[in-house]
Amino acid sequence: MWKKESTYGIGVKIVLYTICILWALITLVPYLIAVITSLKPVEDVTKFSVDFGKLSFSSYKYITTEFPFMRWLFNSFVVAVAVTAGNLLFNSMAAYALARLNFPFKKVVFYIIIGTMMIPGQVLLIPIYLILNKLGWIDSYKGLIIPWLVSAFYIFFMRQYFLTIPKDLEEAALIDGLSRFGIFFKIFLPLSLPALATQAIFIFVGNWNSFMWPSIIASSEELYTLPVGLNSFYGQYYQFWNQVLAGAILLSLPTIIVFVAFQKYFVRGIVTTGLKE
Repeated sequence: MWKKESTYGIGVKIVLYTICILWALITLVPYLIAVITSLKPVEDVTKFSVDFGKLSFSSYKYITTEFPFMRWLFNSFVVAVAVTAGNLLFNSMAAYALARLNFPFKKVVFYIIIGTMMIPGQVLLIPIYLILNKLGWIDSYKGLIIPWLVSAFYIFFMRQYFLTIPKDLEEAALIDGLSRFGIFFKIFLPLSLPALATQAIFIFVGNWNSFMWPSIIASSEELYTLPVGLNSFYGQYYQFWNQVLAGAILLSLPTIIVFVAFQKYFVRGIVTTGLKE
């Protein structure tokens, strides 16, 4: 009986691993084709065959030298990092208050935050734009960053994670004289690295690839983020697919690096985040 169960278990694992490998190949093949095409000369782009002797990085050189690519890259990096850092701090602080502190109308505040998740983001663009216009923040880093420093979903996400941390740790810290801020920064945040890494990956990738809001706020080329800048490039050079794909590859590299760097924390955060009320 034990041998039959073991054989069955091994068979299931083989099937699952096979499916995962096939899915990985299906996902990677288009990306590899894009990489190879970006290295081809323009006259070979539509050819299925690959002449390795003609492959070069000329498309990448053209994009990075003929356009303010480094400026766009810098803008994207500043915006993505600033928004990610702000969300990690403010979402976690709000989540800690909702998970551990007692204050009037706590549940009402929590339900209001949850309720804002039901509002489509596109509906908020015009009101936010009008407010920023009154403040004089159009075409500025403040306009790109400040409206997105807090996320209702990740407040909920971090609250659920904080609820899984034993109260005994908090009570012991309070007895030892640690303040609420001390408990938050010295106990809760270090214990929440998987959840923080998960939040950081999604927020960084989302803001790095963001196109709609930067295209609305940034009216000058100097403030373009990479997606907006490359989109203007695509409009002019859409017939040169090797250069277009080179730009797409350059845009995707930072997100791949971030995901690979935080992958183990990301998986752990997804698995261990609690749903306890």
